[in-house]
Amino acid sequence: MFTVNARCTCGPHEPFKAFKVERRDVGPRDVVIDIAYTGICHSDLDHAYSTRGKTIYPLVPGHEIAGVVSAVGSEVTKFAVGDRAGVGCMVDSCRVCSNCLEGLEQYCSGKRVMTYGSIDPEGNPTRGGYSEKIVVDEHFALRIPDSIALENAAPLFCAGITLYSPLRHWEAGPGKRVALVGFGGLGHVGVQISHAMGAHTTVLDLDAAKREDALRMGADDYRVTTDRKTFEDLANSFDLIISTVPGNLDLDAFLGLLARDGTFVNLGVPTAPLSVSAVSLLAKRRSMAGTLSGGIRETQEMIDFCAEHGICAQVEIISADQIDDAYARLHAGDVRYRFVIDVSTMKDS
Repeated sequence: MFTVNARCTCGPHEPFKAFKVERRDVGPRDVVIDIAYTGICHSDLDHAYSTRGKTIYPLVPGHEIAGVVSAVGSEVTKFAVGDRAGVGCMVDSCRVCSNCLEGLEQYCSGKRVMTYGSIDPEGNPTRGGYSEKIVVDEHFALRIPDSIALENAAPLFCAGITLYSPLRHWEAGPGKRVALVGFGGLGHVGVQISHAMGAHTTVLDLDAAKREDALRMGADDYRVTTDRKTFEDLANSFDLIISTVPGNLDLDAFLGLLARDGTFVNLGVPTAPLSVSAVSLLAKRRSMAGTLSGGIRETQEMIDFCAEHGICAQVEIISADQIDDAYARLHAGDVRYRFVIDVSTMKDS
């Protein structure tokens, strides 16, 4: 075991403070990543505030990790010291169930181990990327192409794959009309990916002020959802709608925007159960679906796709001492479009 500097919170709405994280010794198939940047995901906030009631404290969040490999185990073949590497939402799975064997570790039916807030095979709580280093099996580490700066790459390991996976699964591309609900941490990456895939891409958001940013990043259209005319003009027009917002929506109104055989994909976790009229689904053979991030193979595919098409997260870099302020701003929707922690600022904790 060795210790590294980190930031943790010890209870709902408790401030973040300096913390020492124990990392395991490097095993034969492990890599050590010196973390350069860690993105702040909205699910970090949910876990820190224990909005889902399952948080293990003290909590070290962070599952959008980018850095450089500093050590490798004796059997590692995927990485060498000095390689740029990232870690996303998972650090282990059973690897033998049918889902894992198909490269869909996010749906592991055995034991999926999350990057933080989970229990590892040795019975210890996992600690995430708000820390200087992480030790991870090479299978769950991703190669970062040289063309993407590490600070811009970090959020792609959650925000990027969470949008790439459904866009790919529901075949966004030329001739398809895609709408993204919410232009925030996930939505601003999703617009870039959908555009690069060749789909006609529309943003549906509450805030008209983000219009120019969305159009600059590849949106073909931008509509404000507080305007009922939006729902009249766009009725029955989309093949795919992906909602990135955590709050409850008028699902019947949004389902009415789908063309025949269209699909509404929900990514958020609202506090109340989803409610929809059966007629909204029956009318044009519409579907509702959900999805979890993506598997390791698909995540590597995503980051390579982003590198090829010049896609990256738009970030605001903060120090470790600014995490609490960043959480307050994120809760208020005051970020364009992802906070990223400069992990070098943890070294004196």
